[in-house]
Amino acid sequence: MEQQFYNTIETPAFTEYKDRGSTFLSFAYPVNTTDDFKRCLFELKKEHPKATHHCFAYRIGNDGNTFRVSDAGEPSGTAGKPILGQIDSKKLTNTLVVVVRYFGGTLLGVPGLINAYKSATALVLQLTPLIQKAVESVYTLQFDYTQINEVMMIVKQFNCTILEKNIQLFCYLKLGIPLNRQDEVAYRLSEIKGLSFEV
Repeated sequence: MEQQFYNTIETPAFTEYKDRGSTFLSFAYPVNTTDDFKRCLFELKKEHPKATHHCFAYRIGNDGNTFRVSDAGEPSGTAGKPILGQIDSKKLTNTLVVVVRYFGGTLLGVPGLINAYKSATALVLQLTPLIQKAVESVYTLQFDYTQINEVMMIVKQFNCTILEKNIQLFCYLKLGIPLNRQDEVAYRLSEIKGLSFEV
């Protein structure tokens, strides 16, 4: 049985956590691709150039295989893994958490660091509204401009996501169609004369 839904976050969030003088700024972002992740990290490094560490973890996709952790100079396993652990404990995907640390002069030690990164991540994920999204399969559609209303009615009715569009005399649409409505949508699309689509 294929998974029909997945949990993710809807909007970016930010929290601050302090431990023995060190400040941990946590940023959570919804991300769909590794390019999204790179962009977020780049912006944060630009915003916080004087921070001691920019540690992060993300998980992307529904198969659970696309993930990455980074301790960014902290002792191995003390930052990235605890951050990912919190993302996974909430069963989230398409989620990135970056924890920016400003060192406060006191060494926290390995258990202290693990706890600080874990707590900083838990805090930001508590503040972020979690949402459930339908797993989608991607269809590309090509059709004549005169059929746009019919196509858009189907898109709205079945909560499809428009991923790309090029609307001219001849239209191109890339749609994300919820897996649980796929058969109905394919049937409805096949009824529109002259429209071609492929998965």
